[in-house]
Amino acid sequence: MPDQSLPEARTPESAVREPAVDPGTGRGVSRRALLGTAGATGLVLGATGGAVGYAAAPARATPLTSVGTGRAVFHGKHQPGITEGLQARGHLVAFDLTPGAGRKEAAALLRRWSATAERLMAGEAAPHDDTDVARDAGPSSLTVTFGFGYGFFGRTGLEKQRPAALDPLPAFSSDHLDRTRSDGDLWVQIGADDALVAFHALRAIQKDAGSAARVRWQMNGFNRSPGATAHPMTARNLMGQLDGTRNPRPADADFDRRIFVSSATGPAWMANGSYAVVRRIRMLLDDWEALSRTAQEQVIGRRKADGAPLSGGDETTEMDLEKTDAKGEYLVPVNAHARITRPDRNGGAAMLRRPFSYHDGIDADGTPDAGLLFVCWQADPLRGFVPVQRKLDRGDALSQYIRHEASGLFAVPGGAAEGEYVGQRLLEG
Repeated sequence: MPDQSLPEARTPESAVREPAVDPGTGRGVSRRALLGTAGATGLVLGATGGAVGYAAAPARATPLTSVGTGRAVFHGKHQPGITEGLQARGHLVAFDLTPGAGRKEAAALLRRWSATAERLMAGEAAPHDDTDVARDAGPSSLTVTFGFGYGFFGRTGLEKQRPAALDPLPAFSSDHLDRTRSDGDLWVQIGADDALVAFHALRAIQKDAGSAARVRWQMNGFNRSPGATAHPMTARNLMGQLDGTRNPRPADADFDRRIFVSSATGPAWMANGSYAVVRRIRMLLDDWEALSRTAQEQVIGRRKADGAPLSGGDETTEMDLEKTDAKGEYLVPVNAHARITRPDRNGGAAMLRRPFSYHDGIDADGTPDAGLLFVCWQADPLRGFVPVQRKLDRGDALSQYIRHEASGLFAVPGGAAEGEYVGQRLLEG
């Protein structure tokens, strides 16, 4: 869990409105105004001359809250769900192509998925057989992101197009991987600020898979809901630590070079795309919570209350790795997680972390199955995730309190232009 900060949240846009007609007046009324408001109705029943019926004109509907109106854009230079701020609910799901399904079936599937994602992200119903689960909600900052795993290229006859950066990750000493919950031909990341909107998208994507692909694994996650704190702040993980203080930001001069693939550094179909490393990291919370706060801070290298480095200052203060106490001991221990994960200690390696927390119940012995669905983005995982994880393997104080239980690496192509579907340049190039 490298110590990097969160991207700034995207300013919400207005929710898309669908036309409807007031049966009393024949005038256009938004479907979202009728159905998607907090306790409001687009039509008011009233009494006129002792008879109860539709009012002469519809009352003004209560607008969607700010959470509901947040909207990400499907078409663009990059796929959604990478640079947007953390969402309150998330689903990660991997699919394998079914026997007999090849390039043609994969192209048709990505076409269906892209059409569905575009509509749902706009706050509209699914293209067909909509379940009405999200009927009352706005877009709620929904994003749907698609990626390809190593095996996808062999099953579609596109081995020559498989990038070297997608080679399997090396083994790490901290790995305890369940292969049935790792990898996959196709990967979908779904995020939203409303749980029903996120589930609605998951169900639509699953149904769209049809006979072309089957679910390999699926994981559910969450983050703090928008507005739960007095002001925007770095998220906390289930250990109670501010998690993501040194994340690269889109405003950084070298952000695109570190996070996104350029036409000069990767295959043409991956231009403006990125590589996602996905890890299910279980937190051994009973052991962690047995530590004193001081001991927890020594493991991380930052104060628990505000995320400030133990060398002093506030959360954004540059960590002084050489600062010592009166006994000559480093204030930030040599094996502290924040010290080890610093880019300047890893040849400049950097990644954009965009995780979800998870809780999958309590084991028979009372141990919580909880932790982090770690998702990080980089232009090349061999220069981003791998060197940092190798160094963590060799002496991170946090390693005895976490366990890596599942893993995946996916090539996430650039965004689809208007009229295109995600991956079209690969599948039809």
